[in-house]
Amino acid sequence: TLFDLRYPIWHTNNISLIDIEMTLNCRAPMWYSNEIKIENSKLNCVKGLRECSNIEITKSEVNSQEYAWKCKNIKVNDSYLSGEYMFLDSQNINLNNVNFNGKYSFQYVKNLNIENSKIITKDAFWHTSNVVVKDSYIKGEYLGWYSKNLTLINCTIEGTQPLCYCEGLVLENCKMINCDLSFEYSDVNAIIDGDVLSIKNPLKGRIQCGKNTEIILENSKYIFEGEIINK
Repeated sequence: TLFDLRYPIWHTNNISLIDIEMTLNCRAPMWYSNEIKIENSKLNCVKGLRECSNIEITKSEVNSQEYAWKCKNIKVNDSYLSGEYMFLDSQNINLNNVNFNGKYSFQYVKNLNIENSKIITKDAFWHTSNVVVKDSYIKGEYLGWYSKNLTLINCTIEGTQPLCYCEGLVLENCKMINCDLSFEYSDVNAIIDGDVLSIKNPLKGRIQCGKNTEIILENSKYIFEGEIINK
């Protein structure tokens, strides 16, 4: 089935979309709906989901600006996602084996789990709460600023000024590539595999990293309450 019109599925329950395609003309196609299953489909719509709940997306391709805003209970498996401002202010999200490409992604999200995925982004995870990312690659700028309880396990992180102003930040066995001025004013406990370009004025916690990491502790508004171990 081809969807080429505006607002086709609003205020609807128990939707199953299999082998369908939505064009760019399919604007705001699924709003205020519940129990949505999408499989083997291509969604090239604008503002694809808004205030929906209980969503499953499998083996599909999504290219959508402002996708999945203010939604609850989302599962995405074996899919490709692309678009700016995806998942804004949504909660209870699980992504597995997802190739993600977007700019301002996952902002104000609560309860997010990502596994075995590739995330190419910019200001991702800003103001998030309770996010866990495992066995994934994340590339972006200013990753995770102002987040609470962000945990990264067995991940590779790449990009400038990551993980600043965080509360309850945890890194376990992660690699950091081209990451300068990391962890500024963050409450962080991190075990990093290898060097970091630079770490600047963390707030508190414990950081273990490679011996060639540049440590910048100067001109801070606060006294660092913790330790940095270079091995």
